[in-house]
Amino acid sequence: MNGVVLPEAPAVPEARPVRRVRGPRRKARGTGVVRVRRRKRTAGALRRRGAAAGAAVGRRKGGRRRYRIGGKRPAALQRRRLPAGTEGTEAGRERTEAGRSAASIEEALERGRYEGGELLLEQAVPAGFTLGDLTLQDVIAAGVDALRPRLLPLIDAAGVFHEFEAALAEGRPLSVVRLGDGELLALSHDRVYEAAVVRREAPFLAGAGMAVPDHAARDRLAAAVRQASIVGVPLSRRRHYGPLLGPALAGNGIDIRSLRLTESTINYSLYQTGLLARLMQGRRLLVIGNAAPGMAARLAAAGYAVTGVISPVRGFADIDRVIGEAAAARDSYDLALVAAGIPAVVIAAALAAEFGKAALDFGHLADHIAARPPGEI
Repeated sequence: MNGVVLPEAPAVPEARPVRRVRGPRRKARGTGVVRVRRRKRTAGALRRRGAAAGAAVGRRKGGRRRYRIGGKRPAALQRRRLPAGTEGTEAGRERTEAGRSAASIEEALERGRYEGGELLLEQAVPAGFTLGDLTLQDVIAAGVDALRPRLLPLIDAAGVFHEFEAALAEGRPLSVVRLGDGELLALSHDRVYEAAVVRREAPFLAGAGMAVPDHAARDRLAAAVRQASIVGVPLSRRRHYGPLLGPALAGNGIDIRSLRLTESTINYSLYQTGLLARLMQGRRLLVIGNAAPGMAARLAAAGYAVTGVISPVRGFADIDRVIGEAAAARDSYDLALVAAGIPAVVIAAALAAEFGKAALDFGHLADHIAARPPGEI
């Protein structure tokens, strides 16, 4: 019109559907604007609404899982997700739990290895130095080599065999006793550890012949260790073996350097090398202990001369009776094999020191021989 170009009318935005909002409406005071006030829902109303809505739904909405209002999370979702292919199977759950347990055990072992080894080494390194490529094993090996002059020699199986052979040939007394965890813990009660601690740590002591606390039995055991010709000691560095040896002996006034030592498993070493069979051959044997009858039968069936059996041995209270019976039969045997738990140390030492006999603390080897087929040991 008359050459005038009118501007285009602005585009009208497309109308969006209005979401209906429930709730009372009211006018804002002093304006013509209607405000919408949401109705506050109480917990009871929510529960009623949830109950009416039914069970929880697992589908996603708005990026979140929706669950039944006021109810529990579905049981299937309370458990951790299992590895693919194992969901819902008992075997899969067991494998998962086993894997977690194995991981926890390995973590504990690693912590123990560190705190019991590497941490100690770490603390021993002087400030301003590093171990570089040296390992814990390198340091331990070098330390043991440096301490060699302080190490204590052990008599090996051949040496113990020759000691017995000489003593039997010359009619000299000889006793070989052995200290394991039971004997060391028995010596340690109320010396190194409180009796209550020993009872808790070693409930097997009563079955091995000592009821803790028993200071008279402990002192008698310590006296037998001093009296023995050769004392077997543990080589294991587990808690109640090698590490307890020094404190247990020192706590009872025993100087370990005054003892002649062998390994605590000398009975098995003699047996496995065939030296025990040679030692018993042609000798009259007295067998003492709860397993003595079965052991005596196997020895006799294999051709050895068993001239006496003393059984049972009921702990320290029975020691004097057993020694008395052995003393009465002293002329009928050459070598006593004593398998009587902790009291065996006292019995073997007494037979040698008081009656001039040869005696070996035989231990659980008696049970092994008793269980062998007839004719074999």
